[in-house]
Amino acid sequence: MNFNIAVLPGDGIGPEIIEQAKKVVLAVCKRFNHSAVFNFGLVGATAIDQTGTPLPDKTLELCKSSDAVLFGAIGHPKYDNNPSARIRPEQGLLAMRKELGLYANIRPVTTFPALIDKSPLKREIVQGADILIVRELTGGLYFGKPQGRSEDGNTAYDSCVYSRHEIERVVRLACDYAMSRTRKITIVDKANVLATSRLWRETATETAKDYKDLTVDFMFVDNAAMQLIQNPKRFDVIVTENMFGDILSDEASVITGSLGLLPSASVGLSTSVFEPIHGSYPQAAGKNIANPLGTILSAAMMFDLAFKLKEEAEMIKRAVEKSIDGNAVTEDLSRIDPKSTSEVGDWLRDFILKN
Repeated sequence: MNFNIAVLPGDGIGPEIIEQAKKVVLAVCKRFNHSAVFNFGLVGATAIDQTGTPLPDKTLELCKSSDAVLFGAIGHPKYDNNPSARIRPEQGLLAMRKELGLYANIRPVTTFPALIDKSPLKREIVQGADILIVRELTGGLYFGKPQGRSEDGNTAYDSCVYSRHEIERVVRLACDYAMSRTRKITIVDKANVLATSRLWRETATETAKDYKDLTVDFMFVDNAAMQLIQNPKRFDVIVTENMFGDILSDEASVITGSLGLLPSASVGLSTSVFEPIHGSYPQAAGKNIANPLGTILSAAMMFDLAFKLKEEAEMIKRAVEKSIDGNAVTEDLSRIDPKSTSEVGDWLRDFILKN
């Protein structure tokens, strides 16, 4: 097969980790007789600096015309530390999700045996945890109108808005995933307080009726936040609204022991986007120390979900697991002879080509 992949390195450590993902993608293509063409686009702070906008039209058109998008990271201190900035890097990511119709973010949270003791949680709590978080991505508080501040600047307001259609499509997607796993799904909301959450609960109840033998559990978001830490193995598939999903999926990163290990896929009506869940980590930019595994596991999701090539995806995941077992990891995972970002990429490339 021939793949046309849009590559958006973004800001901070984005270019470094994307480079390692490219090595792995090319190694898989060579191993399985595929070919890949990478076309680069600007996004985020880098795009603002060069074009004045965080998502140039050229980048959006590139994404739309590609088979998949491999995305690095977004954000820069000069914008992060300036709350009055009119244009922000994150606006590019939100606009891309909206323009591509990426209504669901899929984040697997799994544990690696060699890293169990890296988690701040006890071994017996996290060992064997395997969660899939499905987050609605184009509605809710991040996109609701009206939004703004009063004329005197002393009052600010945001609106959380959801339609039945937006809820139904992401819940149905999550139910499909649950049926291919353990047939258990948890819908997270705040239905005791929020009108949008009551619509979520009502719509999810109706949608789940179409799935025979599916066990459906409802949980308030504050309880879900506690249960993720106290008993993560009680969850299989979690589906929730945009802001709740953003917070819970980042919280779930402590289960694995490192934010740098978690991949994600944003899917919907157009080209899917694959990216690690961590940020741009500007303090490490250019130092060749950032963990590339989340980005590389995102490339595995790309082979699985975008290209429908499960064997190739499993090859990448196996290589990552072997690199962890063999201590071929960056300093955030091991202080004993840590490898650089590029050395981890080289190790994974060589493993794929030789095994």
